[in-house]
Amino acid sequence: MSITLSNVSKFYGTQKAVNNLTFTLHKNEIVGFLGPNGAGKSTTMKMITGYLPADEGTITVCNVPVSANESASKKKIGYLPEANPLYTEMYVREYLTFVAGIHKIKEAKKRIAEIIEMVGLTSEAHKKIGELSKGYKQRVGLAATLVHDPEVLILDEPTTGLDPNQIIEIREVIKKLGQHKTVLFSSHIMQEVEALCDRVLIINKGNIVADDLLINLKKRNTGLHVVSVQFQENMLEEELFRHINCHGIKVVAKNSFVFETENPEMIKKQLLELSINKNLNIISLNSEQDNLESIFKSLTT
Repeated sequence: MSITLSNVSKFYGTQKAVNNLTFTLHKNEIVGFLGPNGAGKSTTMKMITGYLPADEGTITVCNVPVSANESASKKKIGYLPEANPLYTEMYVREYLTFVAGIHKIKEAKKRIAEIIEMVGLTSEAHKKIGELSKGYKQRVGLAATLVHDPEVLILDEPTTGLDPNQIIEIREVIKKLGQHKTVLFSSHIMQEVEALCDRVLIINKGNIVADDLLINLKKRNTGLHVVSVQFQENMLEEELFRHINCHGIKVVAKNSFVFETENPEMIKKQLLELSINKNLNIISLNSEQDNLESIFKSLTT
């Protein structure tokens, strides 16, 4: 087991930021770690890295207890935080040499050359970090994360600031790394998670609300589509239940509703008939099959 959390909780004063989390991540696994802002994702990742202590429960990284031996567990982790702190006055190679020195890397020059090529920094390696675009700074952070060849990668929003081409390049790097490492990948970009991860772990308000293979999460709603509608006039949920045949209705905003159904065309037809019969104005009417974004919304709103 590369990462194991058992009944882990974290408090900030009286607020329980993380509540009794239990999960295991295995080698050769890229796991998408999702949750709305304030859900406890960053706190959880900081506890895994040993940056923050857990108030309750135990965390092990590659069978090393984090609380008992932080130095040993940290050697096994590469951590790219969302803020990506860098020394902007240092040159790229200079900074990576500095990081390699901290980790006491043998043949550091050779290793740095490999990492620079791996993350696509070759053309910018001669520059000061402060001269780089946000996307290239993100690559420097990823390079520093990989210098000591860790067994576990904790990546918090690693594609922030990258253009579409850069995102594809970094995605391929992470995919390749996931073939022989454990990767915990946090992102708000659902398309990235779908492209990279087989398994998804979703937390909301400090609690795990889903932990499964992505294909299984989608199977839970197999065959279901989501139809969304917004009326100009005031509309009651009870009124819609009387006229629309569906699995469920959710109110997402004033006069805006989402329907779960196996037959979206029938739902749209019923909504149009209702608007004609009741003299209602429909501002928008859309449908889509359940994807990770709709699953995320249903579990966290």
